[in-house]
Amino acid sequence: MNKSQLVDAMAKDAGISKSAAKKALESFLSNVEGALKGGDKVALIGFGTFSVQARKSRTGHNPATGKKITIPAKKVVKFKAGAGLADAVN
Repeated sequence: MNKSQLVDAMAKDAGISKSAAKKALESFLSNVEGALKGGDKVALIGFGTFSVQARKSRTGHNPATGKKITIPAKKVVKFKAGAGLADAVN
């Protein structure tokens, strides 16, 4: 499912226009992004938790040449599925 399909499904399920559903989805995504940038977690009970984790720099290798390279430190977004979502998938 892509973003436009999700907007269509949200509009249908909520009985609202596609433009209102698109605004709601964009607001949700913007607020999640803002919270994660601020160092907060976003926990949606039954669905899952979004969080940011710092990853240390590490040594890897270039598969084409075999030379060692340094992979720089960075922050990554993690998602841990909640029990409700995990049960629905299984």
